[in-house]
Amino acid sequence: MDIEKRNRILSIVLAIVIIVLGYWLYHSIVDPYEEVIEREQMTEQVRHRMGLVRDALVQYEQDKDNFPPTEGGLDTLVSYLKTDSLMVANGDSLFAPADPNKSFNPDSLIYSPRPPHKKFEYALNDTLRPNIYLLEDPDTEDRIGSLEKTTELNAASWK
Repeated sequence: MDIEKRNRILSIVLAIVIIVLGYWLYHSIVDPYEEVIEREQMTEQVRHRMGLVRDALVQYEQDKDNFPPTEGGLDTLVSYLKTDSLMVANGDSLFAPADPNKSFNPDSLIYSPRPPHKKFEYALNDTLRPNIYLLEDPDTEDRIGSLEKTTELNAASWK
């Protein structure tokens, strides 16, 4: 085998190796970044949904003069959203989903958009005045409110 033929074969092999390594390097940088972006978008969706639940709780409290009880509280909230005439009429505008392609669904409001779609955790402390509640995402440290500090009523942990 002469030198020119050997160099040509070696150049082709090295070009293929360079292309394969470049492809691998590109994906080793881009794929983790895309996962981070997807995780951040999901976190924003969960926080938006929790904010909508907070808005519904505030509306419930304004209409009923108290928050729903701890036992079945979020189910009571959904029932209120489905039966109150003002909430039925204005639910789409008051509780607009983060995704403009989706419409307001009271049944899904109390569930996290993050798979496996766990129900938000809700607890009410009715021993203090004013009554305060705690709404938590079961998959993260995100929460709204507090069971001990009245100054954190309706306050989100991420702000």
